[in-house]
Amino acid sequence: MQQKIIILDFGSQTTQLIGRRVRELDTFCEILPYNKFPKDDPSVIGVILSGSPYSVHDPEAFKVDLSQFVGRLPVLGICYGAQFISHTLGGKVEKADSREYGRAHLKTVNVENPLFKGFEQNSQVWMSHGDTITAIPEGFECIASTEDVRFAAYAADGATVSKLPEANGDKGIWAVQFHPEVFHTVQGTQLLKNFVVDICGSTQSWSAASFVDTTVAELKAQVGDDRVILGLSGGVDSSVAAVLLNRAIGNNLTCIFVDHGMLRKNEFRDVMHDYECLGLNVIGVDASEKFFADLAGVTDPEQKRKIIGRDFVEVFNAEAKKITGAKWLAQGTIYPDRIESLNITGKVIKSHHNVGGLPKEMHLQLCEPLKWLFKDEVRRVGRQLGMPEHLITRHPFPGPGLAVRILGDITPEKVRILQDADDIYIRGLRDYKVRLSGEDARKVLAAGVPAAMTDGEIEVSLYDQIWQAGTVLLSTVRSVGVMGDERTYEHPVALRAVTSTDAMTADWAHLPYDFMAKVSNEIINKVKGVNRVCYDISSKPPSTIEWE
Repeated sequence: MQQKIIILDFGSQTTQLIGRRVRELDTFCEILPYNKFPKDDPSVIGVILSGSPYSVHDPEAFKVDLSQFVGRLPVLGICYGAQFISHTLGGKVEKADSREYGRAHLKTVNVENPLFKGFEQNSQVWMSHGDTITAIPEGFECIASTEDVRFAAYAADGATVSKLPEANGDKGIWAVQFHPEVFHTVQGTQLLKNFVVDICGSTQSWSAASFVDTTVAELKAQVGDDRVILGLSGGVDSSVAAVLLNRAIGNNLTCIFVDHGMLRKNEFRDVMHDYECLGLNVIGVDASEKFFADLAGVTDPEQKRKIIGRDFVEVFNAEAKKITGAKWLAQGTIYPDRIESLNITGKVIKSHHNVGGLPKEMHLQLCEPLKWLFKDEVRRVGRQLGMPEHLITRHPFPGPGLAVRILGDITPEKVRILQDADDIYIRGLRDYKVRLSGEDARKVLAAGVPAAMTDGEIEVSLYDQIWQAGTVLLSTVRSVGVMGDERTYEHPVALRAVTSTDAMTADWAHLPYDFMAKVSNEIINKVKGVNRVCYDISSKPPSTIEWE
């Protein structure tokens, strides 16, 4: 039985990051809405309560029944989670005199408490809250303070917890008002390890190798001798899903790769070659004429997504009907896909190309072998399966392709312009090498990028340092330019590059000026139809990674 930590999500932007940190400890975790704690699940060894945008005093604040797990399992509250526990169990939470946001240092730390084992005095942490705990429940102990936050962390041992009316056992409670999951909390990983491994008792048996072994066995049991169809996109997720399924069921897997005409330059040809080398049974379908015809004149982003999704199903279904005996449809859905499409309140943010269920007319059951994995875990699984590095390290790419990177209507000529500009940009990112050290190197290595450390530094390409990059064609805009003795009136393009750990939040990448100058010059001189290059410096939130 696979042990797991349950993370209850109260709406924090960093909840997914908590999950990533727990997984890095070779421990499986599941992120669930705050009100969906699983009952009678013997595999759960601990519970983490996330932060939240709400105050515990807000009428609409998310609340959970603590009696479901307090005392029965070790509990760690983070930020709002810490405040909610204190508020619910008799402590006091009040509005802070000023919002406590940014770096702070632990002035006092009880290193005898198991949560802070191995901690240094004055360790840097990251605060982000408007309320603060001014009193903790009776019998609880303050175990860390900063200059401005008296109860930066508190705890209760089993004897204290067992006396609580809400308790069903004697497992302890720990709570911190800072965020151990973010990089700015220097010893945050140590704190989470202390909780997950030492306190909860994780055997740290979750790994790429164990995932492959377990999932292959589960897939064999799930589909048996049935035939499975998988739609390939050329991206990391569907490719890894295909190789994983191929290992489990071999020739009973048939893959369909639909070219909707909005892939990257030469992508259909290059990726088909990769799939053939991997021994996959792949049917390639060029349906670009149909997609361009149905998208003609359409400018609304959501409508473009819907049309592409509808057409893909039609083309895919037509090919699938030719495969006799197929009972399953496999998808490369990963964890962030599911969270992206439906937030904690159940409100749809935007439709996602990998999420939403199966069209009824397909009459197939759904198989999602990667649905619990984050992107870097998918890459680790790909390496475990022996896939080539150039395929594993490809950046995320939207299912609708370049259609959501062209503002306005879609035409073959606009796609050609964008393909040429984007090809120059991506090749430039791959060719430009940088040396990293310290926290920057740690982030890249934590994301699974293979790089050797030499004298405290690693050398990687800009492409490997970035989570996702792409080019956007502003086809609804024309700008004036001068080339030679002639004026031009052509389109601008915007370059986009972001750093992230899970795509739930992202910062714009600070690319070197000399790189930007070289790429900009090459695009303007070589791509007919473009006379201006811009760089997008917005983060997520409030923006999204893609423009549409």
